[in-house]
Amino acid sequence: MATALVNGIVFTSEHWLTNQAVVIDEDKITAVCPANDLPSQVANTIDLKQQRLVPGFIDTQVNGGGGALFNDAPTLETLRIISEAHRAFGTTGFYPTLISDNLEVMQAGITAVKQAIKKKVPGVLGIHLEGPFLNPERKGVHDASKFKIIDESAFQILTSLDIGKTLITLAPELTTPEMIKRLINAGVIVSAGHSAATYEQTKIALASGLTSFTHLFNAMTPFTSREPGMVGAALEDKNSWCGIIADGFHVHPASLKIAYQAKTRGKIILVTDAMPSVGAINKNFMLNGELIRYDNGKLTTATGTLAGSDLTMISTVTNAISFLDITLDEAIRMASTYPAAMMGEKYLGEIKAGYTASMILIDDQNRVTRSWVNGRELTEN
Repeated sequence: MATALVNGIVFTSEHWLTNQAVVIDEDKITAVCPANDLPSQVANTIDLKQQRLVPGFIDTQVNGGGGALFNDAPTLETLRIISEAHRAFGTTGFYPTLISDNLEVMQAGITAVKQAIKKKVPGVLGIHLEGPFLNPERKGVHDASKFKIIDESAFQILTSLDIGKTLITLAPELTTPEMIKRLINAGVIVSAGHSAATYEQTKIALASGLTSFTHLFNAMTPFTSREPGMVGAALEDKNSWCGIIADGFHVHPASLKIAYQAKTRGKIILVTDAMPSVGAINKNFMLNGELIRYDNGKLTTATGTLAGSDLTMISTVTNAISFLDITLDEAIRMASTYPAAMMGEKYLGEIKAGYTASMILIDDQNRVTRSWVNGRELTEN
């Protein structure tokens, strides 16, 4: 029997609706209809108390949460911990992200994601392999000793996830257009990052099927007057997506605003690049044998290198409103509708009949109060 969510303000991804009910049957939204004209199969109702029901957030870059780092233990249990930590902050779909590591660890991570999807761990949609096919010149906090070139054995691992989506971040200058095409033909979504590619090299990668850029501005060639770099190519291209980390540390808010204004509408997405500190009591942690310290929202090594973020999706939404001078509507789309489009998730990112019932409820202070993943309510703060 179906359940109707009533007495809320519903954001479909396009419009705000009042006096409308959202009807859920199992894992699907079966109707968005007048609250006084519910379908006969509705067995019970849930009062949303005039709070806002919006599409659940989709995070394409989640390294950890709840004190767990995916690299440290690429297991089903780690994914359960990360899922629970982020769900409290509005994430109803995510791509566990493996930082550059050995092929054996990558295989273990892919196996864990397969298990998680089959066992319906809430929110796991696939995997993001951020490296190890990166450029040491732009390594960031990654361990350059793990870096390698994509060979046949690596290709087999990269294309081995047969359920959910695979997103790969690579340095396009260190592979070939033919390899990028092969990955895409195998169903992999290819993003550029941690790269020293020139503008011209980036354009060739885009022509080969590259469709996104990982944490725009960070760990890539900058935009300058005589060399537009990867940033220039990313902002110029009308079809690709750019992820941004809106924490105020990775990129100056003014730079984010300029990028947002320059890029085609719908092609900037919000990501957290979250580390184990999210949802954890002890926000310090170890990465590659080095202590990462938390200081007033910032995660750094002893030498000051940024090491991911302590962001949540709801905080990056509120930051985006402030940094980019945009509406709540657009910030929500950047956290839900646009990443769903980037990842080819056809039935996520909107509240419409036929879509998956993954939604969150937020109050007038933009705090997450309830969430549903695949039709099942999982949190109530």
